[in-house]
Amino acid sequence: MDLEKIKELMTAMKERDISRLSLKEKSGFELELERSSAIEVEAYPAFEQRQIPRANRQALFQDEPSRQEEKKEGQKLIVKEGFEITSPMVGTFYASPSPDDEAFVKVGDTVTEDTVVCIIEAMKVMNEVKAGKKGTVAEVFIESAHPVEFGTKLFRIV
Repeated sequence: MDLEKIKELMTAMKERDISRLSLKEKSGFELELERSSAIEVEAYPAFEQRQIPRANRQALFQDEPSRQEEKKEGQKLIVKEGFEITSPMVGTFYASPSPDDEAFVKVGDTVTEDTVVCIIEAMKVMNEVKAGKKGTVAEVFIESAHPVEFGTKLFRIV
């Protein structure tokens, strides 16, 4: 079978929307043609600017003290004052520089804006996370070597 005949078969497959064709001749010549089906491509939706609700802005930017509210035992509401340090990225949380070292900070430690409180490892890069505010570590929300996502609560500073 010559190249022109194969091209004609390919054109016929396209016109009739045939996705697969097998041909065997008595002479022993075999031919298999296969075309991929149309792939549906879904475009990303256009970027939509949204205003971040005030509660989320506080947690993300730590510009004002956040209030963590928890409901316990019926309708009693407990409000926890302070600033929450959240994960700036997706990765693995490490409380200390190495498994043999002590944690950067623990509950009761005083921190300044530049105090390194943990490391987030992302793609084999160790990223230091600083407190960003002065205060005392009141709560540690996550254990070392656990995965975190952007915005995961790490510490509460009062």
